[in-house]
Formats: sequence, structure tokens, C-alpha cells
Amino acid sequence: MSRLEKRFSELRRDGRTALIPFVTAGDPEPSITVPLMHALVSAGADVLELGVPFSDPMAEGPAIQHACERALVHDVSLHNVIDMVREFRQQDGDTPVVLMGYLNPVEVMGCEAFASAAADAGVDGVITVDLPPEEAGDYVAAFRKSGLDPIFLLAPTSTEERVRKVADVASGFIYYVSLRGVTGAAHIDTDEVKSRLDVIRKHTALPIGVGFGIKSPDIAARVATVADAVVVGSALVSRIGELADQPDAILKDVPAFLASLREAVDTAEAAA
Repeated sequence: MSRLEKRFSELRRDGRTALIPFVTAGDPEPSITVPLMHALVSAGADVLELGVPFSDPMAEGPAIQHACERALVHDVSLHNVIDMVREFRQQDGDTPVVLMGYLNPVEVMGCEAFASAAADAGVDGVITVDLPPEEAGDYVAAFRKSGLDPIFLLAPTSTEERVRKVADVASGFIYYVSLRGVTGAAHIDTDEVKSRLDVIRKHTALPIGVGFGIKSPDIAARVATVADAVVVGSALVSRIGELADQPDAILKDVPAFLASLREAVDTAEAAA
């Protein structure tokens, strides 16, 4: 059983929704990433999503674009990100870590070399934003060979045929993009999200995480009533950006905000 499968199995047993924070590795400087990962776990994170800095993050809104720029000032590479996970694993062998990024750095490193190095460092899953399931065969094979879960995105515009294709190749969990647009975009219609998740669940028993646009405890609580996992990215990354010149403040403020989301999610579950 993979670390992701084990974690979601435990959460289902306990009737809890996963909370998955996203931060960009190396933002605003490389030395803060591993301490921040540990602080987020202490604040209630069930799974960590670590963004790989990329020069053309097409799915990201301004907050995460700027995070990539801040990390790339320090030349943070895919190798560096893998090393950060290896360092994190020296103290935490339980919390699943998922890398989120784009195909180009993986192709430069080599798919099998990346999969082997990532798994050896303690990475559990990979979200490759610009890798469609129709072209993922060799990548999925390499990831699975190394024990990595290939995680795919679905969107409000995904057809049922696309849902079937993703369900056929994905493992770990499926990431549902709750909004039409980039990360950090506008309003979430929880009823619409539930309707779309019902369609996806006809084709897969995998957990479904919902992300994009979760900016507040109230929104996190509402999404938690319909999803298996709540993914929070831009709201955290924006706070990191505001405190970019105050690393100590980042290690206090960002986990404190995540803890407020954790409390809201847990309260919503208790009231359900």
C-alpha cells in the first residue's frame, strides 16, 4: 500500500477530509521550504503538495507565477526539489508528498531517471499539469515502476470520456479543478462541484481532491462537505509573497492560516 493510499484509507476510516497545502519549492528562498513543510504538517496538513518552479507555469495565476519567479532567482531545479523531499524524509516518514509541475523538467532529466530519483527521495506522487492521459503511457509506466502515483487533473469542462481516460490511468487521487481558469481565480459553486464529483465517482473509487479558488476557512469548509481532499495553494502562496523578506514570519503566519482551515474543515465534518 502506497503512502497516499494508506493516508486516504486512514482518513476514510476516521470520516475526515484531507487537507492538502501547496507551496512552491524554494519560495522565497530554498532554506525555508523544508522547515515550512514540517510546520504545515504540524498545522494539520495530511498530504503536502510541492510545486516545482517552472518558467512558464501556464495553469497558474499571478500568485504562483510570482512564487516560481522568486524560486527561480535562486536557480531552484527539479534536482533541488527532490533533495528537499529527501531532507524532509529524515524527520517525517509518514506524510505523503506530491510534486506538482510541468513536463519539460521531467523530460530534461529523463522520465525513468526522474521517477527513480524522486521515489528514492521519498516522493509519493506526481501531478504533471501538461501531460494528458492520452500521451501518458510511458510516463505512467515509469512512475508505477518506481512506486510513484500518477495524479491527473480534471476540470469543469472535462467530458465523461476524459473522466474515463483519467480514471483508467490515475492512482493516488484525482485532482478536480473547481474553477474555469487559472489557480486563485474566482468564486466556487459548491453545488456544481458536487454534481461534477458525482459524475467522476461513477468511474473511479479513487479519492478526489478539489483545488483552485479555496481562499478562506468558509470556502474550505463548504468544499470539505463534497470532496475527499481540500487543496489550498494560492491563498498560502500569496501570504508567502507578502512576507517574502521575513522568513520567520512565514513559518508562523502560513501554518497559522492552514490551522484555521483545518479547524473549519473539522468543524464542518462534525456538524454534518
